[in-house]
Amino acid sequence: MKIDKSVQITSIIVVGVLICVAIIVASFNSVVNPKNTVNSYGEATIDIVPDLVTVYFTVQTSGENSATVQEENNEIVDNLISNIVAQGFEKEDIQTQNFYIGPKYRYTNGKQIQEGYEATHYLKVEMSTDDSSKIGKIVDAGVDAGAAISYINFELSQEKQNEAKAEAIQFAAEDAQIKAEALAQGLGYEIGKLVSVSNSDFGYSPWNIYSSRMEGSAMSVNDEELQKAVESTSIQPGEQTVRASVTAVFKIK
Repeated sequence: MKIDKSVQITSIIVVGVLICVAIIVASFNSVVNPKNTVNSYGEATIDIVPDLVTVYFTVQTSGENSATVQEENNEIVDNLISNIVAQGFEKEDIQTQNFYIGPKYRYTNGKQIQEGYEATHYLKVEMSTDDSSKIGKIVDAGVDAGAAISYINFELSQEKQNEAKAEAIQFAAEDAQIKAEALAQGLGYEIGKLVSVSNSDFGYSPWNIYSSRMEGSAMSVNDEELQKAVESTSIQPGEQTVRASVTAVFKIK
């Protein structure tokens, strides 16, 4: 029986496609099949000394109309900047984090009633921990201008954060590999090629030494707590812990 040439070509193509699919499926199964891989979770902690002290200010004004509220807010901010520059800092050292102006409301018997407008300007001043003795002057400069102190933190500069992150993640990855090798050897195998890896977490938070309390929409400053915080900034902070974790998947053989 003579088979049409076009049918022969079609059959060859179909067989070729099926072979390719089989190869791909086999390769995929060899990679992702749980029987041929081992999952490992690595973690690491490193200690690092903060290199910055940061003071956060809140300038809040309220009134009957938005123009007046903004004008009063700008005046306090301008005085704040002038006072801080007078202490030997540059304008670039004073950074605006956020600014908001809008209606101010109060609630009476479950009803929302507008009572004028409110403007809130958030700023921060950061300096090296080597200059932490100047923090008292910064606090006085802000308070004299009419600003409230929101927070005082020991922090890591971006350069220090990147340094800590790279080191912690590297150690976490090494920990994941050691655990994978031990697990595979315990089962009579060896680890092979790395299938996948992901950075699960990098933990860093500023170390707060002072926080104002919130009462309604106003900042409540405890003078005694603030004074203790200012005095503590003259002491070099100790090492703080930064954490990282990594999840890795290896082939086993």
